[in-house]
Amino acid sequence: MAERIIIEGGIPVRGEVQVSGAKNAALPLMAASLLAPGELALENIPDLVDVKTMIGLLEHLGVRCEQEKRLILDSSQADGWEAPYELVKTMRASVLVLGPLLARFGRAKVSQPGGCAIGARPINRHLAGLEAMGASVTLDHGYVVVESDGLVGAEVVFEAPTVTGTENLMMAAVLADGTTSLINAAREPEVVGLAEALNKMGARISGAGTGIITIEGTTTLSPVNYRVMPDRIETGTYLIAAGVTGGDVKVNGCVPSYHRALIERLEKANVRIEEGEDWLRAIGDNPVGAVDVRTDPYPGFPTDMQAQFMVLMTLSEGLCTITESIFEQRFMHVPELCRMGADITLSERRAVIRGVRKLSGAQVMATDLRASASLVLAGLAAGDGVTEISRVYHLDRGYESMVEKFSSLGARIWRASE
Repeated sequence: MAERIIIEGGIPVRGEVQVSGAKNAALPLMAASLLAPGELALENIPDLVDVKTMIGLLEHLGVRCEQEKRLILDSSQADGWEAPYELVKTMRASVLVLGPLLARFGRAKVSQPGGCAIGARPINRHLAGLEAMGASVTLDHGYVVVESDGLVGAEVVFEAPTVTGTENLMMAAVLADGTTSLINAAREPEVVGLAEALNKMGARISGAGTGIITIEGTTTLSPVNYRVMPDRIETGTYLIAAGVTGGDVKVNGCVPSYHRALIERLEKANVRIEEGEDWLRAIGDNPVGAVDVRTDPYPGFPTDMQAQFMVLMTLSEGLCTITESIFEQRFMHVPELCRMGADITLSERRAVIRGVRKLSGAQVMATDLRASASLVLAGLAAGDGVTEISRVYHLDRGYESMVEKFSSLGARIWRASE
């Protein structure tokens, strides 16, 4: 039965919250289990719909999956090489099995991926890289079929950084013959985490976290134990919650260095930030200042934080702009925020925001994962009325126990059946 989230806003959220493992780090690590027969053990796996979808896909491919405190993935008996539409349509990260399947079995057939409707996210850059490494690529009724008699090292230049493209080609290259260079590679911490795990398995990868990643191919990898990094987007969302509600939130278990671009903007917006070795605290006891933002690949301001930061800016004293440089359709939350009293004007990839004194509760609809989070933040900030958010299944793809965590911070928030 469909659910909705109900919020009675206007209460400053206060307290401490533990950040969960990162979805965007867990999914490529799970796909990497295909590269090494035996038991790969992953700790700090978040309880998310996307993780369950990836488990279902891996099981379809013959991977044995067991989950208690850790997620155990054993691909010793894996023999499947086709990722069907039914398992791929809801999650773009399913395409991450393409590189590992090709590297290990010499072939892969993967449905064109789905996920959030935030703009065109073609996988042509993945495929061009695999072709450079000697694979043949054909399209067959909505499926991508990739085959190779043996991948060889190559130089791959990305027109623009792509996280999943970098991860896919990195996983394909670890078992290739020779050296592969990925030029203009994505620099996100999740890419660094995947490289670290692969190196622990026996791969020879250098340069992760820079624009040039070099992979010296090897013949075999061995499974290991690995802990998934904390979710930096979840961390940022709770920090912004303190700002939009005038609250005080300490996020434990995070990595402060991942958040420099966000911290800089929050401090410019008069949100006070304190930090320790593995925690960040946001205190929203000042009037919100207007701050211009442009999303960029890491270490720039994350596109996955754009919708949440926009909620903060709707309550600012002044005028600002948010420019979305990554995805062309990532402003679909704007009409919903305007229903709650925000003053936002769109012009192609730029949003012009005039701060208002307060937001009001309303019935709104989530359009994608991060838009869902922005509507929750707006509902928490709304000074009067009740906010009802429908289509919250988007939220369950990327945020573990968000309702429960905000409840623990004093928010009046709960789920209800449609």
